[in-house]
Amino acid sequence: FLLDLKMATTNSQEIVNLFTFFKLCNKLKHLKRTGWVNHNIENPETVSGHMYHMAMMAFLFKKNGVTQEKCIKMALVHDLAESIVGDITPSCGVSKDEKFKREKEAMEKICKLLPLEVGSEFYSLWMEYEEGTSEEAIIVHDLDKFDMIFQAYEYETGESRPGELQQFFDSTKGVFKTSEIKDWADVLESQRHDEQCSDKKS
Repeated sequence: FLLDLKMATTNSQEIVNLFTFFKLCNKLKHLKRTGWVNHNIENPETVSGHMYHMAMMAFLFKKNGVTQEKCIKMALVHDLAESIVGDITPSCGVSKDEKFKREKEAMEKICKLLPLEVGSEFYSLWMEYEEGTSEEAIIVHDLDKFDMIFQAYEYETGESRPGELQQFFDSTKGVFKTSEIKDWADVLESQRHDEQCSDKKS
């Protein structure tokens, strides 16, 4: 009976830890991305929206020698630390080293809430993304940048602000390392340019 009670208590604590993790995930559903807030976007996307969109793009991205499932998982965990530290951007005045330190500590706290195997996988995926050491990490970094400019394009067209978010496009010049995603970016920029020219004529 005592053994059963101890096991029940342990299982109960594990469930409570999962609830704490779920609450952190919920925060990301409401945490608006800093870059869009700073540019006075009417309805800025949330961090979880960004991660979900990246995961869907990763689902559609296929390349020989690349583990698609790993890319999807990496997209879903890459900004998880922001549930604790917030969305830190260059405009926040925080150094890259300090940002990494804060996010690493946050990920360590988050992963301790999860079953050991899952927590270890989360942390490993996050660290791999941060270090950019694998082809999957390089692809997910490129998806992160592409999602940003695609979202900028959406805001420019949806809010009738043509060209106002140019700095986001400028920040990705020469950045893409994956040829397929570079092709996406080139087509997007071409489409954006054509639409802006059409708007000016009309």
